[in-house]
Formats: sequence, C-alpha cells, structure tokens
Amino acid sequence: MNWEQLLSLKRFGDTQKRPRIAQDETRLGFDVDFDRIIFSSAFRSLQDKTQVIPLSETDFVHTRLTHSLEVSVVGRTLGRRVGKVLLERHPNLVNLGYTFNDFGAIVAAASVTHDIGNPPFGHSGEKAIGEYFKTGNGAKYKDQLSAKEYQDLIDFEGNANGFKILTESREGISGGLRLSYATLGAFLKYPKESLPKKPTSHIVDKKYGFFQSEKNEFLDVVQELGMKPKSLENNSFYRHPLAYLVEAADDICYTIIDFEDGINLGLIDEDYALEYMIKLVKDTIDSKKYHSLQHKKDRVSYLRALAIGVLINEAVAIFLANEEAILSGSFEKSLLDKCKYEAQINDIIKISIDKIYKSNEVVEKEVAGYKIIADLLNVFVNALNNKFDGNQSNFDKLVLNLMPKEYQLESECLYGRIMQVCSYVSRMSDSYAIRMHKKLTGNII
Repeated sequence: MNWEQLLSLKRFGDTQKRPRIAQDETRLGFDVDFDRIIFSSAFRSLQDKTQVIPLSETDFVHTRLTHSLEVSVVGRTLGRRVGKVLLERHPNLVNLGYTFNDFGAIVAAASVTHDIGNPPFGHSGEKAIGEYFKTGNGAKYKDQLSAKEYQDLIDFEGNANGFKILTESREGISGGLRLSYATLGAFLKYPKESLPKKPTSHIVDKKYGFFQSEKNEFLDVVQELGMKPKSLENNSFYRHPLAYLVEAADDICYTIIDFEDGINLGLIDEDYALEYMIKLVKDTIDSKKYHSLQHKKDRVSYLRALAIGVLINEAVAIFLANEEAILSGSFEKSLLDKCKYEAQINDIIKISIDKIYKSNEVVEKEVAGYKIIADLLNVFVNALNNKFDGNQSNFDKLVLNLMPKEYQLESECLYGRIMQVCSYVSRMSDSYAIRMHKKLTGNII
C-alpha cells in the first residue's frame, strides 16, 4: 500500500480527480467529512445511546456521543503526531500538498463515526438483533437467505452498520454522506465479509466491516485506496493504516474514561482504582500537584489526562516503528496490544468488566433491551413482509404508518426488507426504542 493512494480525497460519484494541492486550505475535504458527520441525524442520535450505563439518571455518565467526540480528539492528536513524521519520511506527499493536519483530520473524522452504527442499549443491542435471527422468530428466514446474508443478521455488527449509514444511497441522495474515501478507509477496522468467521488470529479478522447490501460500495472504496487484498475470494483486505490509529483512540478512551465513570459513580472504590491508574502514569505524575487536589473528581480527572497522554505517546511510537509492517498487512495486532503498559491496561479493563459492565444497573437494562429489540424487529419485519406478500392486516398498516417511508422501499429481496427494518431499529436512540415498544404493546397512547 502507498500513502498517496491511501490519502485519496475521492467521493462517491466523482468523475474527476481531487488533487490535494488544489484544495481550499480554509476548508479541506477531510474537514468537510467531519462537518457532514456532526450535522447528520445518525450522529445526533448518539446523544441518547448507551456508552457504559444504560439510561443513567445522573448527568455525569458518558453517552455514545460524548465518547465519540472524545475519541475524535484523541484520534486527531494521534493523526497529527504520526503525520508529522510520515511527511518527513515521504517528502513526495509534501510536494502533493499534504500536511500533518490532513492525517489528523482523517483520523478525527473516522474516529467520530466509529460508533455511529451501534444500535440502542450498547453492545447488548447488537447481540439482541443477532439472537432474534439465530434463536428467535427470525430464525425461520435462514433457509431463504444466502449463508453470508444470514451471517450478517445473526452476527449483526455495529461496524458494518456504520459503513451502511455512511455510504448507503437513498432516493435523491447517492453515496450516503459522501465522505472522502480516505476517511471511509480509516473507518473500516475490519475490511471483510461476515464469512468466513474469524479465519485467522489477525486483527482484521476479529469481526467484519460491511453487510452484503453494501458490498459494491466497499469494493469501490478499497480498490480506489489500493488496500492490499487478504483473500479476494472472500472479499477480505488488510487495513488502511490509519484504521490502527482510530482503533487506538477508541481503546484509549474506553479503557480510561469508562474506568473514570465507574469511579465517579461509586461502582469502583477510589483508593483501589487509583492504585491501578497510578501504575500507568508513575513516570509523569506530579505528586505534589496530585495531593493538592481536594476532590475525588479532580484527582481522577488529573490521572485520566495523564494516562491518555501516556497511551497516545505509546501508540504513536508503536505505529511509527511498525509503519512498514502496517503498510504490508503483516502487523497482526492492535497498537495497544504491543504497548509496554499492556498488563496495566488489561488490569483496568478486568476491573471495569467486573465492577461496571456486570453491575446490576447495567445488566437489568440490557435484559430489558433484549426484549424491546426482539419485539420491535418482530412487529416491523412481519408488517413489511406481509405487505410484500399481499397479506397485510389492519394492524400491519397501522404499524407501517409509524415507520419512516425511507425504510419501506419496495424490495423484491427478503434480505433487503429485513435489512431495512434492522437499519431502522438500529438507528433508534435508547429512549425512542422504549417509547416505540410501549406504543406497540399498548402500554402508552
């Protein structure tokens, strides 16, 4: 892979090249990407989607939106720091007009979208959609779908749904948000189909990155960017190098900031937790300043800022030391998996799992989310299929009146109809999903 091709400013539908040197320096194409994402309705809905604590009654806890903004800030710094050195290594990029801010803008835009495809109720929402088609009423469709189509459903993936949101055409709007291909490439952490599932231990095979409904858009992006094929037979590719930075930004933020949430909510004892945080920042902490802070929130905030700084430095150093392997596709792990603080990070994640993610407050609401999502899928999939089959009941007609018209396109394909419903349900916020469920079950009028 080569950087000039990987930094493509092309957008869906372009008929002419977009040379970097011809860009308006006051509003670069990569900045336009970020702006389009921020103003999109899909991004806006993240303000009411779970990050750690579902439907928290406090005003402190992070949502998917605040988490995504923080990841983009870390991603921007990672991109700029890496970009500065890459321009020294590849002076031809300077001659083409690229600056270190371009790298920062690409990583920031891809980072701010990294959770845009997540359904309501956190990662349990993904599992709830999958379970509906694997063991619930949706299992009856298995024999009517291809193996890859069915795998898309039973392993419903937020990353693939995010690519759908960013690229899906609809009437009058081609190419979704029409982001630059460089940003789309950096977004694709798992550039492969849903099958075969985890064929190797390489990081790109951990999950999958696109649904069968967006296969053509995916192939267009990876071919334009010159991403290296891993298996052409299975439409599997090695990552765009900047996807490693997007992943690192997310890993840094959820490791440290979820932990911070747990401390501030009282789910993790402060003294116990700070012992683990200090292991990360022991070389950079100003003990006098730390002990002068009188409030727990301020002490935790100080350590959080130091820890993020330490991990940013680590991620940048690892990326630059392994640039050649990353470009060739032979770098098989995430950046933080190669980090000298791996043991400390794993300790923090283990505590977060035990004390936060498995807390009663989280588990109780995730259980409710399973029921809500299964019921929503059941009602809307049945209504859409009954309409197509000519067996529409009065209830089906009423239900479809609640569903936006853009999700009711006439599709001859069962997979297409099911994906329309999955897309609709996955874009609901937590609160909207609950309200819709109450309406459909007669609990609210």
